[in-house]
Amino acid sequence: MIRKTVKYLVMLLCSVNTISCAAPSSQANDIDILRSFENTISKIAEQSKPAVVSLTVEKHSSKLLIDKPSTGGGSGFIFKKDGHILTNEHVISGAKKITVRLVDGSRYDATLVGGDPNTDIAVIKIEREGEFPSLSLGDSKNVRVGQFAIAIGDPIGFRQTVTAGIIGGKGRCHHPKSKLFQYHRNYIQTDAWINPGSSGGPLLNIDGEVIGITTLNPGEGSSLAINSDLVKTISRKLIADGRIIRGYINAEMQNVSNGIKVAKVQTANSHTNEVLKRNDIIVGFEGDKVPSLNEFRLIIADYEIGEECILKVLREDKELTLNVTVDEMPLELVGRSAEIKSTSWKTLGVAVRNLENGIQHRYSYLNQDDRGVIVEKIKRLSHASKAKIPRNALITAINEQEIVDANSLETYLTNNQDITDITLDIKSLQGTEKVSITLESNNTKEN
Repeated sequence: MIRKTVKYLVMLLCSVNTISCAAPSSQANDIDILRSFENTISKIAEQSKPAVVSLTVEKHSSKLLIDKPSTGGGSGFIFKKDGHILTNEHVISGAKKITVRLVDGSRYDATLVGGDPNTDIAVIKIEREGEFPSLSLGDSKNVRVGQFAIAIGDPIGFRQTVTAGIIGGKGRCHHPKSKLFQYHRNYIQTDAWINPGSSGGPLLNIDGEVIGITTLNPGEGSSLAINSDLVKTISRKLIADGRIIRGYINAEMQNVSNGIKVAKVQTANSHTNEVLKRNDIIVGFEGDKVPSLNEFRLIIADYEIGEECILKVLREDKELTLNVTVDEMPLELVGRSAEIKSTSWKTLGVAVRNLENGIQHRYSYLNQDDRGVIVEKIKRLSHASKAKIPRNALITAINEQEIVDANSLETYLTNNQDITDITLDIKSLQGTEKVSITLESNNTKEN
């Protein structure tokens, strides 16, 4: 592979510098050409290394009922001078403590800004007086197949490892066996080798710009990196909101020759109303021809929760125009699980999460002044289900007591286990309303 790369380098450099390799009288010295390339790689590595970091991640793993710490690691790079660092979500997932080591040996405790399992992108942050060295994010849409690529990682035992190669492909897919919502065509393929522990490091062009985050090595001599354009979008949202809130049409769908076929509609406790029917074929979207299912899902993911999209469907040979409400993507598709051991789950049949300040803009029916907890999941045949509380509704009060976070809801229910009549103040697409629930005695002891 190295011999072939050198051969291609010589040919390319000869062409770029308008040197006629066939004419000995004007032929540049091959050693000088290779030395120029060598110096370029070395210079990029030297300039970039101060911003490439090693991560030591302490996690807790429970095996055989014994909770003991485990340590993992990976790489990352500083992309903002204030200490924001990009890495892979799988590197920091489940972390109890994250330690960042810079090339000069200095160490910092990092805080998690946010992670997104769907794209395997995470942002963490370190603090100090003064600015940090940083790398700039380039435009991956300008990446060309065949151009040079440089990967830098900081795996434990092989500090500051540099590998180089070329871009072998763009828009690559990788589909691990998972329930997660999968992004498509978001990987850059390169033969710049990614060593174990280098995941999360930068993939650079010869201008020293980051064109991707190295993420995995599927074998066959190629590595994959998440393209920088997607990295820009996700990192901006993580810094702003701490998490990614994605829209979703709550139905099972599949590609067919003339559009997207609806195989099943999920309507229980969902914003998605019953305008879509089984066997509908979506042929139009917002006035245009409907894209492929994958593209459609990616577009819907950016919609606000509760926003309507206009679909044109074929139903029994009739063409209809429907306004379909966008729901929030289910927990299992975004890599989260509901807290089903909580008192609110046992008592009311709801799993909730805090409404972090700043994410209200992702819900069409909320404003920045709203406070409370978001209903993430509803137990089948529970009190909440029978009361028709929609998933993603905001609970703002219980029996006139303000709910500011999940802990305040849990505390109220725990301290009032003998209560039988509950009134919830909720806010949803239907507006603000009070929902009354009558509990059985000792209901909190039920599973």
